[in-house]
Amino acid sequence: MQYMIQPVATVSNSRKTIKDDHWGEIISTIELSENLHEESLKGLEDFSHIEIIFYFDQVSDEQIQYEARHPRNNQNYPKVGIFAQRGKNRPNKIGITMVELVEVKQRALIVKGLDAIDGTPIIDMKPVMKEFLPKGIIKQPAWSTDLMKAYWE
Repeated sequence: MQYMIQPVATVSNSRKTIKDDHWGEIISTIELSENLHEESLKGLEDFSHIEIIFYFDQVSDEQIQYEARHPRNNQNYPKVGIFAQRGKNRPNKIGITMVELVEVKQRALIVKGLDAIDGTPIIDMKPVMKEFLPKGIIKQPAWSTDLMKAYWE
């Protein structure tokens, strides 16, 4: 079974190439696709954060990871499957990030901390509601904490 998904918006920012770290201060404009009405953004200004679902359009099919590997090819990290990582080389090339909403404009959102490069297609956007956040303690391995130490700097 295949699915057809059309972008709802496109990212515009200063990041032109894929990099692993230092996404925290990146300011992005998310511009609605021409076929969507500006009222689709109405009400978002009442939220502090938005969840952005995007498509890693610059990942080639040859880059997709199907077997376990060391994250970022770092031999100090254990071999884990792609579903135990948040890397871009995923079978369906989908990324998800919660971002700070800075401003809502007529046909665009200004956000901070989106880890998608300039030109990335957005497939969906949702407001972050505390009721959808994890309940209880979040567990993760030490290697993932180490890997992420400079990601949001």
